[in-house]
Amino acid sequence: MDDSWDTHRMDEWGKMVSSDSAYMSSTEDGQTPTAINYPYNEELTHKTILVGDSGVGKTSLLVQFDQGKFIAGSFTSTVGIGFTNKVVDVDNLKVKLQIWDTAGQERFRSVTHAYYRDAQALLLLYDITSKPSFDNIRAWLTEIHEHAQKDVVIMLLGNKSDMAAERVVKTEDGEKLAKEYGVPFMETSAKTGVNVDLAFQAIGKELKHRATQQPNEPKFQIHDYIESQKHKTGCCGP
Repeated sequence: MDDSWDTHRMDEWGKMVSSDSAYMSSTEDGQTPTAINYPYNEELTHKTILVGDSGVGKTSLLVQFDQGKFIAGSFTSTVGIGFTNKVVDVDNLKVKLQIWDTAGQERFRSVTHAYYRDAQALLLLYDITSKPSFDNIRAWLTEIHEHAQKDVVIMLLGNKSDMAAERVVKTEDGEKLAKEYGVPFMETSAKTGVNVDLAFQAIGKELKHRATQQPNEPKFQIHDYIESQKHKTGCCGP
């Protein structure tokens, strides 16, 4: 996996601003929109969006995947949209995931909707210690189906699996909901890193296969891949 990454963020009006970090502050005081040129020299580039209620750990999940660390208590609610570029190696091909971290608050939904339209993948998160965040998944899926492409890859993630003592959403409930909508599911921990790389690797594999699959090749089965990797590493939800 390539360690190079770029982070940027959007202000609440959807304007691009450059930043040393996409994760430092929820304010945009004094920022000036800047034109940015990106070196898209990788073989494949795909847009992936993190969505879900505010506070479910979207930014922490992205930082864990991007930097391999958890920074406790350092993030306020995302304002508008932020993103990072991450290159993953998939079957000897470099796949660039342009990962967008969206605000979960209602007042930013119109901004988020605009980014659904050309997304190839959506990671939909809830917090296993928050029943409302799980109950709102159906509403998020409705929005996704209204605004995203019909063939967008959707994955459901139950985040904060390390907080077993505070769990209020059963693993079985997440599995049942994912099965109802026909989407892959796993529980993740942005704190410990459990299943975080697997989630993005699975997305990368699905998108790579879609882009390069030959007519006589069997279709990539993302559900089977996730289950096989869980059993191989023993990294299942508690």
